[in-house]
Amino acid sequence: MAASSESPTSTGEIVGIASRKAATAVLKAHVAVIKGSPMRRAISEALAEGGNLGGKERRFIAFGARELSRHLRRLNLAASARGYPMSKLHLPEDQAIFRYALWRREICHAGIEKIMTEVALPGPIRPRGIPDQLIRTELEREVTLDFGETPLDQAANKHSFPTWLAERIAAIAPEGELDAILEALNREPTLTLRVRPNGTRDALLKELIARGLPVEACAELPDAIRVSDGSRAIFDSRWMKEGRLQVMDLGSQLLAAFCQAKPGQTIVDYCAGAGGKTLVLADAVTTTGRVFAWDHSEKRLKEARARVGELKLRHVSFPSPPRIDLADLVLIDAPCSGTGTLGREPDQKWKLTAKQIDELTVTQLGILRDVAKKLKPGSTIVYGTCSVLRDENEGVVERFLATAPDFRLDEQLRVWPHRLEGGGFFGARLIKG
Repeated sequence: MAASSESPTSTGEIVGIASRKAATAVLKAHVAVIKGSPMRRAISEALAEGGNLGGKERRFIAFGARELSRHLRRLNLAASARGYPMSKLHLPEDQAIFRYALWRREICHAGIEKIMTEVALPGPIRPRGIPDQLIRTELEREVTLDFGETPLDQAANKHSFPTWLAERIAAIAPEGELDAILEALNREPTLTLRVRPNGTRDALLKELIARGLPVEACAELPDAIRVSDGSRAIFDSRWMKEGRLQVMDLGSQLLAAFCQAKPGQTIVDYCAGAGGKTLVLADAVTTTGRVFAWDHSEKRLKEARARVGELKLRHVSFPSPPRIDLADLVLIDAPCSGTGTLGREPDQKWKLTAKQIDELTVTQLGILRDVAKKLKPGSTIVYGTCSVLRDENEGVVERFLATAPDFRLDEQLRVWPHRLEGGGFFGARLIKG
């Protein structure tokens, strides 16, 4: 990631440049999130309204908006320690400005004068009831944060997680690794790509490096590369335009590889979404095989159709209903909580509830059972999620197997975010007959 001259955060380097215009856009995005807007939409709208912004300013806006949600609980605790709990700040704009100033001071370690330049009146957002002098005074105040008495409370406060969610992660976390997991889930994600066609990474990597693009190989997979400094120049490269590079998290690439798709196979990508894994499976089965992609959301599947069309993958089709009866393998990338990818959408940890998790497990089990009924003997289901919660992963698989005697568990994959860049993922290979 590209860094400014400021100090690093607790989860990585500062991304981009914090100008006054960039700060204004971060605050607007955070106010929108406070009012219920999804993070991605809030960032997109703030960027659109930001005027003439440089590339590094734009990167700071997206980063800063995510950071305010990532560290929400800790920032609220810092505000309360100064005698200004969020309940005392009635305007969302005041809450946003105070959180932003505390984030810049306590987590980014920016200087007070720099922070005041970014947030001081007139602006950057209105209405506003919190005066400049109050902000300056409170930034100058030294306080000690009380993270709680129990290890769980300390981890939840330090890393800004709802207690119930920290509890569920703690229940499945390897002993002594909860802190590392929560910290990893707060990291700004790196840009990871897959090289196409399969087996051409090393040659393409040399070309990219020769052109001055900051890329490196990912040791975990033979076709994965990462952009090492946060640069977005690769998006303008001819290799991206030619379809040689596909943006894809490392965890998603690992789940697709876990399918072990082979040339000539017929595969159904169930819950295909925007088609990222559809492309991986299509490359793996080659033109001697077939991939049927399906999703309950026609809007998301529209993007998958467009990507397949651009790459002219004629062995990929979109029948409805999908031909599960013909499949050698069905990938179910199930709708889930997304708790393994909170680095990209940190606002989700404040929107999720325990009830929603329970409802999701019902949906996941229902999808698994529906697909299982239509699958021919000898075929395989790969069930996967981007969740770190046992309820949605091992728990769903165990409940399924308890009532499906014709299936057996072949293998399970669990990707922990602190052990591998790319978030947390789960996969289970289930064989029929």
